[in-house]
Amino acid sequence: MVHLPAMNTPQFDWVKSRLPRRAKPVPPIFQPEVAADAIVWAAKHPRREYFVGFPTVEAIVGDRVAAGLADRYFARRGYDAQQTSEPEDSQRPHNLWSPVDDARDFGAHGRFDRSARSSSLELVVSKHHRAFAALGVALAAATLVYFRRAAA
Repeated sequence: MVHLPAMNTPQFDWVKSRLPRRAKPVPPIFQPEVAADAIVWAAKHPRREYFVGFPTVEAIVGDRVAAGLADRYFARRGYDAQQTSEPEDSQRPHNLWSPVDDARDFGAHGRFDRSARSSSLELVVSKHHRAFAALGVALAAATLVYFRRAAA
């Protein structure tokens, strides 16, 4: 399972929306290449779960620790966080029943390139979790040795 954060894809320009303002992914936004990297890595290195982006980690851990609290938070803030300040054009083409333009390839990127991140520290940690765990154990051991020597 590859858990993904908000992605800068064209879906926000093609999706049928009844929101009063234009739809957007909830920030922070990541480029689609980050998702592709994670999915290819997961296919070649099977493990139960991979986390991409800190918002994903927050959401999953928050749901496991305090699901009700997270639900109330997103119920209050999620609606506005998924909209820009621009009004939605209710007459714009959408892809609910058929492609908007099946003759052109619009690519993988949406309109949020300027604000989208092209890498994820959490993905790097998720890919190399054993090395980071070993580093954490080594740092904890070094800290313990340091404080024991300082106390002596």
